[in-house]
Amino acid sequence: MMNRFEGPGAREARIRYLDGDFQIVSPGAFVRCAVTAEAIPIDELKYWSVARQEAYADCAVSLERELEAHPELRKR
Repeated sequence: MMNRFEGPGAREARIRYLDGDFQIVSPGAFVRCAVTAEAIPIDELKYWSVARQEAYADCAVSLERELEAHPELRKR
């Protein structure tokens, strides 16, 4: 069984993440979550890090990665 990102024409995009926006460097149908490796359709991409240039599947994964990168935030 193929998922919707497999098959002809479905490839991973390369993206430059900006503040509140992103720029497609190399066209594709999706990007991969930096934590889970889950495919994220470009039109559903909402969470990323400008500093790390990484995409995240959802808010919880984004927070998990931020706390991993900055453990001192747990103390707040």
